[in-house]
Amino acid sequence: MAQAPPPANSDSNDPYERLGLKPGASFEAVQNAKVARLAELPADDMKARAQVEAAYDAVLMQSLKERQLGQLTGAAATASKQEAGGSSSGPLSGSNLPRLPSLPAMPKPQLSIAMPELNLAEGEQLWQPLAAQGLLLVALLLVGQQAGTPELLLSVAALITIANLQRRSRKFFRGVGLTVLVLIVGTLLGGLASSGLAGSGLPITAAQLAALPTLILLAALSVLVD
Repeated sequence: MAQAPPPANSDSNDPYERLGLKPGASFEAVQNAKVARLAELPADDMKARAQVEAAYDAVLMQSLKERQLGQLTGAAATASKQEAGGSSSGPLSGSNLPRLPSLPAMPKPQLSIAMPELNLAEGEQLWQPLAAQGLLLVALLLVGQQAGTPELLLSVAALITIANLQRRSRKFFRGVGLTVLVLIVGTLLGGLASSGLAGSGLPITAAQLAALPTLILLAALSVLVD
């Protein structure tokens, strides 16, 4: 009967013990252990998650070294036998020369682009960004007539959006990319709105009207996308 793997020890410096594995575990076992350890950790415990990733990398490197060492040892033994046989029968022929060990094939990198999922935030992650974006919207309507004020308010709104996306998904560069995309779309929509409603007698300036769609889109991005 196969023995169960040892329990994971997060305080150990040994990568096998940290993952709850025995030396010589298969690649599939190492992969499953990594996923299991990460699933046990809170999403905001970045230090512990980094330790699991480091242990996973160390185990893979150790397995690769052991595999290469085993191939080299086997090749050396084969070469020694061929030399012993060749010394009594004559010079080595081309077919008797030892073959160099072949390195294991490295996995091909795969680029996966996941579409953002719409998921309404809850608790503080919902009302805090909405309150902040709402204050910016009120400020835009009240004092946005001053030169440069709409651009300043949009910059603050973009920073709030990036910070909230980082809190929700822990993916900084993805949050920055989505925020920049929303800024571009909002600017285009704002330009169309300001040009379409020019001279309509609305009590707001063209700059305020152009910034309004972007603020609304940033607020929606903050609370709807994981």
